[in-house]
Amino acid sequence: MIRYYGIYRMTRVSHKVYPVIGHLRLDKITARHIQKFVNTLADTPNEHTGKPYARKTIIHNLSFISCVFDYAVKMSMIPDNPCRRVNVPKGEKFERPIYTIEEIKQLLELLKEKAPLKYYVFYVLVLYSGFRRSEMLGLEWKDINYDYSIVSIRRTSNYTPAKGIYTDTTKTKRSQRSIKLPQFVMDLLKKYQTEQNAEKERLGNKWEDCDRLFTQWNGAPMNPHTAGYWLRDFCNENNFRFCDTHSFRHLNASLLINAGIDVTSVSANLGHSQTSTTLNIYSHYFQVAQARASEAITNAINFDNTAKSIT
Repeated sequence: MIRYYGIYRMTRVSHKVYPVIGHLRLDKITARHIQKFVNTLADTPNEHTGKPYARKTIIHNLSFISCVFDYAVKMSMIPDNPCRRVNVPKGEKFERPIYTIEEIKQLLELLKEKAPLKYYVFYVLVLYSGFRRSEMLGLEWKDINYDYSIVSIRRTSNYTPAKGIYTDTTKTKRSQRSIKLPQFVMDLLKKYQTEQNAEKERLGNKWEDCDRLFTQWNGAPMNPHTAGYWLRDFCNENNFRFCDTHSFRHLNASLLINAGIDVTSVSANLGHSQTSTTLNIYSHYFQVAQARASEAITNAINFDNTAKSIT
């Protein structure tokens, strides 16, 4: 039975896999069984969101099954891994909702007026930097260069049920980057650092000194979900449309693209390993920007009037 040959570290996907094929012997499970499971998963609403499972989630489940079969092949229990013949549906692409310029101005004003300084700084920084959530939470005070208004990404902070909150390397080598930020953002960081130092002194030996910018009440690293849950509640309380933390990164990218920044610079700013990644994710924004560029040339030359004068 497949469960007896599972990998030692159970994952969150096992509760989906075992009810479907967990009762079958490894040598009796075919690519057809696994393909049916994958197809069913693609059509099944997520118990948390009610939407179909994302392609990434489906691949995660398939990878879990494949690991089991790879081990069985290695132990000469079966001749090959049937997962190699399974196709993952491409899934429906959707555009992540992001705030409009007017909305983000209103939200920042609300945050400035009503939010704790920690969260106001968090969302100002993620908007102006485009950092990933894990990169934001991996920031330490030694990564802030006030003299040159530069913030550097050197690590990430992540969470799994098995490990809890842990520090990791960046997603790719290109994710390790330094970004120059406006002076008012640096002034906000300095103000926030002063507030954090005061809290550190007040708590004394209760404070866990990890040098992180964004922490729990006692100085321990913040859980990756905390800022997003907090913003959702804040928006609900203030009757404001909620977009998740990652949408601030997308807004940052769209603003850069609309400003005419080239794809190489946008890609470097976002920490993508390849410019093709940036083009794939933000193809719509680049197309809109290119259309505007074409309109700008037409308006500048005023071609219609020029053509009439020639004839």
